[in-house]
Amino acid sequence: MTIPLDQEAIQTLRRRLLQERSDLEQRVRGNGHFGLAASFRDSTGELSGIDNHPADSATEMFERSKDLSLLEKEAFRLERVDAALARMDTGEYGHCVACGKFIPLERLEALPTAIYCIEHEPRQEPSNDRPVEEEFLYPPFGRTSLDEKEGQNGFDGEDAWQIVESWGSSNSPAMAEGNNISDYDHMAIEADENDGFVEPLESFLATDITGHNVTVVRNNAYRRYMANNEGDHLLEPDELADEL
Repeated sequence: MTIPLDQEAIQTLRRRLLQERSDLEQRVRGNGHFGLAASFRDSTGELSGIDNHPADSATEMFERSKDLSLLEKEAFRLERVDAALARMDTGEYGHCVACGKFIPLERLEALPTAIYCIEHEPRQEPSNDRPVEEEFLYPPFGRTSLDEKEGQNGFDGEDAWQIVESWGSSNSPAMAEGNNISDYDHMAIEADENDGFVEPLESFLATDITGHNVTVVRNNAYRRYMANNEGDHLLEPDELADEL
């Protein structure tokens, strides 16, 4: 059973809250609102730096977004501190706003701005909300993916990306998603996927337009096929068998 706070404990917590409020206000004022007061355009002396310094402008945009987030976080924290001090003045401090019971001193010492007891702290409940973009992009490559549809093997978004990716990207093997990528040839999505054929055999057996005159294209797939003893050298023409 928890007990109400005595005046000594309340005054100790009040001093902590007042000191925290002073620190928060000083941090916000002391650095120009986390750098929001500074401007890349002012530092370059130009009317616009975007055309001449696009990378610097992108960096500034990122930094300003970060500054806004930090400023919002400190502003939210300051609101909680002010609310706790106001509750001290009204005698409500130390009571859970959900059930009215006293909040344990140990909890208030760890979190002086607490307004809930542990049982009713809403932030204990994990959120299952996900960005709406995930629904749009699922499955991979979004609505352009045909892999999940039965009987579909047409050209889709994944195939389009594979063609573009075959020309290279800014990634390197060290930054690849897989942990066993050793060279650039295996960087692409499904890099080991057969391109234009299903079975390796189909990549080196060819016929004419009528389906006759079967020939063998002795490419790398053919050599791997034979090296793995999947083919029979005795089926080769005599002159090629002699060479092998």
